[in-house]
Amino acid sequence: PASEGRLQAQTAFDGVLWLSLVYLLSMAVTLGIGYFQDVLLNTIGQRVMYDLRAEIFQKLQTIEIAFYDHNPVGRLITRLTTDVDSLNELFTSGIVEVLGDLVLIVGALGMMFYFNWQLALVSLTVVPLLIAATVWFRKGAREGFRQVRTKIARLNAFTQEHIAGAPVVQLFNREAKALEQFSEINAAHRQANIDTIFYYAVFYPLVNLISALGIAAIVWYGGGQVIQNAITIGTLVAFLQYTQRLWQPIQDISDKYNVLQAAVVASERVFKLLDTPDAIASPEQPAAQQRAEGCIEFRNVWFAYKGEEWVLKDVSFSVAPGESVAFVGATGSGKTTITNLLMRFYDIQRGAILLDGVDIREWDLRKLRENFAVVLQDVFLFSGDIAGNIRLGNNAISDERIRWAAREVRASDFINQLPTQFNTPVRERGAGLSVGQKQLISFARALAFDPRILILDEATSSIDTETEQLIQAAIETVMNQRTSLVIAHRLSTIQRVDKIIVLHKGEIREAGSHQELLAQRGIYHRLYQLQYKEETAVAAHAAAD
Repeated sequence: PASEGRLQAQTAFDGVLWLSLVYLLSMAVTLGIGYFQDVLLNTIGQRVMYDLRAEIFQKLQTIEIAFYDHNPVGRLITRLTTDVDSLNELFTSGIVEVLGDLVLIVGALGMMFYFNWQLALVSLTVVPLLIAATVWFRKGAREGFRQVRTKIARLNAFTQEHIAGAPVVQLFNREAKALEQFSEINAAHRQANIDTIFYYAVFYPLVNLISALGIAAIVWYGGGQVIQNAITIGTLVAFLQYTQRLWQPIQDISDKYNVLQAAVVASERVFKLLDTPDAIASPEQPAAQQRAEGCIEFRNVWFAYKGEEWVLKDVSFSVAPGESVAFVGATGSGKTTITNLLMRFYDIQRGAILLDGVDIREWDLRKLRENFAVVLQDVFLFSGDIAGNIRLGNNAISDERIRWAAREVRASDFINQLPTQFNTPVRERGAGLSVGQKQLISFARALAFDPRILILDEATSSIDTETEQLIQAAIETVMNQRTSLVIAHRLSTIQRVDKIIVLHKGEIREAGSHQELLAQRGIYHRLYQLQYKEETAVAAHAAAD
């Protein structure tokens, strides 16, 4: 008997040891599966963010310029960063865990109905209360998250604007006023978050209360059944355990509800942007996509940025290949608008714009814009180096061509004095370079791309007289074999162009050469006299000093 007892004890010990090993093995498998799940989910989340950000960035690069007239940059940055991060959290911690919780709920309910369907129905009597609480929470939380996203977008837009305009803020001593406005926007963002927290502060305890009511119903009904010997005490205890297994994932889903709500609101905003149709796009079968000869024609063009507030009214003119045309007129007369329409940054409401006899709306958009080079008054330089800002990612432009273009516009004079010349780093928006130097780089950029049509929009306005004289010959050389459109307030810079078009309130009032317009003694003559008197007065004042 003693040996038989020891054998039974040894058998029991072996069984416990075996169960312990199985438990340890299951924990190791759980650890491995958990590691694989976390790596897989985070990888998926990062890939989703990568793809979404790439799509959003591509959309923002190709959408029409008019889109930016009513969408602040800070708001768009919010779409690219904060909203995409919310979707990442959904993929990494939301969907899979919610699906796991749903499996646990279904499994617990199945076992409860298997043991005793009457007791299972009693435990579900509180479900209508849970549904009502969830519906109330869903509506309030979604609106709260929408308000939070709106406020954070406004906060980003205000911050971006005032960081970019920091010199103006400091020059006019607006620091205190800017801080006051920022505090108001920041307070609105804080209040939106607090309003959203209210729903969580009510919903989570409410779910706990409803779960307690469900357990109480089981104890009340199941206890009576035990007293009447209808069920065993073991069945009641099992039901209480399954009820806890039922309500635990429900509470977990409640905890994840904020993630789901934030992701729903973020997805609405992200996909609204991605689904925005491109108002300006290439036709399916372009009528022209070759290098243009440079023949431009405006036929009875009407255009308005808003409604029927016409910026251009029945504008008609033509430019022959290789011809140079200047546009002059008061601010707001439509000079820059003409060049923007020609490059199809906006589409006209009436009339037609032709390039080489083909409506620009029938051109392949990429091929159309390859025919243009623009030198603007406000030059934009990208972070990188000087050579990269001239080449702009076009590897077909060789280093030799970059140096040639810089020499032609006399930009090499200052570039060669820099520490690493063309490899000198350029900070954001060209910080550290003078306005004149940035414009010289912009001239070199235009020449390097060898366009058929050259647009100079107040291109020499920020260049001193000495520098202007140095590059004038180079500009004329470039314009000699290209169709050139020049916008200028300084009439002294356009006297040699083939034709001058005078705009007034969106209409063409005069057209002709410099001498012809002076002989007409009209608008151009008055503008010339005003500038001549001003320049004479400035020269006399300088001589007196």
